[in-house]
Amino acid sequence: RTRGAGYGGGHDEREQTLNQLLVEMDGFDTKIGVIIIAATNRPDVLDPALLRPGRFDRQVVVDMPDIKEREDIIKIHCRKIQLSTDVDFNRIARATPGTSGADLASLVNEAALFAARKNKLKVEMDDFEEARDRILMGVARKSKVIPAKEKEMVAYHEAGHALLHYFLKYADQLHKVTVIPHGRALGVALSLPESDEYSKSKAWLMDRMVIIMGGYAAEKIVYSETTTGAQSDIEQATNIARRMVCEWGMSPNIGPVALGQKEEPIFLGKEIARHKDYSEDTAKKIDKEIKQVIETCLDKAVDLLTKNKAKLKKLAETLVAKETLDDVEIRELLNLPKRNGSKSRQ
Repeated sequence: RTRGAGYGGGHDEREQTLNQLLVEMDGFDTKIGVIIIAATNRPDVLDPALLRPGRFDRQVVVDMPDIKEREDIIKIHCRKIQLSTDVDFNRIARATPGTSGADLASLVNEAALFAARKNKLKVEMDDFEEARDRILMGVARKSKVIPAKEKEMVAYHEAGHALLHYFLKYADQLHKVTVIPHGRALGVALSLPESDEYSKSKAWLMDRMVIIMGGYAAEKIVYSETTTGAQSDIEQATNIARRMVCEWGMSPNIGPVALGQKEEPIFLGKEIARHKDYSEDTAKKIDKEIKQVIETCLDKAVDLLTKNKAKLKKLAETLVAKETLDDVEIRELLNLPKRNGSKSRQ
């Protein structure tokens, strides 16, 4: 990392190691066939001296695998596993956007473990789907006992998230909603993009925030009060709104300007705290814009759920009874049109 950053100053032991590495690299004879290769996931904190000509001057960016690359990676990890004929590599690849090679290796291992626990001779597609849900949603804590009243509130909260997917133009496809605790969450509404996307529009971000605030809105509509379960949702919505205003130039009142330097962890050096590079007047405008964006999305969520309150109630009651529903089951339950181009569950 960059020398002289953080609390260690210029006498940090790691900096002495870096200095020695630079000395050794400068000592190579250009006629000797020695190539030094290194890897990092934080190129932004590297010392510039490392990247000068004659040192690490050739840089290769390795992105997350796309759908075809994910399919090939899954096939490689499945070579030593007995697979059922119903396993569809392309379908698994399409359902795992944004995952790394390590994630996919873990997915295959988890699927094999699920099959082994059920004493199966071959790994089936259901095992891969169960493994994917475990990786994306966290470990299900089925033994955790939740009081009936609280379970009902969680069901309405998650139903609020889930239902909005069907009334917003730019929403990702809902995959599954559950009131079984996963990780630290009491319930999960999981959506998956239909394809790999590398940038997001303002319309998509706004619809995403409407869905995020859906749980809060559902609690407000049904119980006239909200719970602490909305904490994570509010944090997510605030983070998206702040970046829209301060980084992505999506606020007409603020304009296309970047405001405030990003905060960097102290152990990586550089900025210790967020640097405020704007006036108090601009800070007030930023706060006002962020609040307005979130309130606009919340109002839309409340409006849509109020208009579809009967569907919200039916979905929540079914969640209490069945605990987990997927996209196909929700469409059948609420008489919603089938998703185009897909009759099978994913």
